[in-house]
Amino acid sequence: MRTRRAAPKGRGPGGGGPRFGKGRAWGAPARAALWRTLLTLTGGITREGALPQGGCVVVANHTSHADTAALLAALDARHRPTIAAAADYWFASPWRRRVCARLAAGFPVRRTGGGMDDLLARADALRAGHAVVLFPEGTRARRGELGTFHRGALVLAREAGVPVVPVGIAGTDRLLPKHGRLRPALVRVTIGEPLPPAVTAEEARAAVAELHRRTAAEPLRDSRARRRVAAAAGSRWGLPLAFAWACAEALSWPLMPELFLATACVALPRRSLKLALAALGGSLTGGLLALHLAASGVQVPHPLTTDRMRAEVRQELAAEGAAAVRHQPWNGVPFKVYAAEAGRAEVAVPDWLARSALSRGARTLGVGLGFGAFGFLAHRLRRHYGAYLALLGGGFATGLGLIVAGWS
Repeated sequence: MRTRRAAPKGRGPGGGGPRFGKGRAWGAPARAALWRTLLTLTGGITREGALPQGGCVVVANHTSHADTAALLAALDARHRPTIAAAADYWFASPWRRRVCARLAAGFPVRRTGGGMDDLLARADALRAGHAVVLFPEGTRARRGELGTFHRGALVLAREAGVPVVPVGIAGTDRLLPKHGRLRPALVRVTIGEPLPPAVTAEEARAAVAELHRRTAAEPLRDSRARRRVAAAAGSRWGLPLAFAWACAEALSWPLMPELFLATACVALPRRSLKLALAALGGSLTGGLLALHLAASGVQVPHPLTTDRMRAEVRQELAAEGAAAVRHQPWNGVPFKVYAAEAGRAEVAVPDWLARSALSRGARTLGVGLGFGAFGFLAHRLRRHYGAYLALLGGGFATGLGLIVAGWS
């Protein structure tokens, strides 16, 4: 006959750790929302699988401090998951105790004797339907390794009579490496099938290892169009293409460089700044050429522009000089119209260059970095890049048509 061990009362040696009363019911959803938001901003998080009904002990691989955030974001908040944390570190000072208990739902487990009693104190919470998370390796492993599992999690599951749920985490070792710095990365969490309370440490370790291997190896679904655009934008021709597009648009080409940036920066966010700077350089160069050509009496075709646009720009230049170009990012009149009319109005080149650099710089860099940020945040949805291009093209054509009609 198995003897039930008496679970100690109280909240552990550090006096910390979230309680399981009704008064803390808001804590788990708030923490899940917090960590989902932060992980979305740092590269995204995906989850496959779900916890079973009722209480359970969750065991997962552990290579990064970000593993705790990943689990709190991925596990169902209705289980009010709490996570075992080293009492001698995370509960050694009041501020660490508060941070660990409130933000990470941590509860203290002693590593110098008494740790099993700390774990068994969570049996009642498990029987009440909550989830208790442990990293059975006891410490962060090196990347690609999975250490030996300690038996505490399995003893707790048997004591409470709840299943053990294996979980594989991938991506946190890139997001926040051990002794490394935070850097953007997609985090993926896979929740496995429940194991019986009597599972051995070797069986639990094998299940976690398989989930981790499968999660890390599974390729992220991608769009062929995105891969091709990203390859072109990242090649040695990417920056010259951005420059040439913007230069041509400042002279005659009807499609704005913002359309190029919206296409390339979403496909390859890490090159957004360089692409935007190249487009800005092309736009300013094309603007200077357009100004000189117009001043020399050369007529360059300006498709999709109207006489009303040119009349408006002439009035602005007469009233404000080169400073009139500040209206361009907002009124829908192409930059090429401003540059050509500035040449005909004999605006001083240095003044024109300084004013247009401010105007075009704010718009071009803002658009490039904005779409780069969007591409970064939507990284896990890159398989839908083709649909994004279709929407972008349709929206751009509609917007251009409305602008031309409005200035007719």
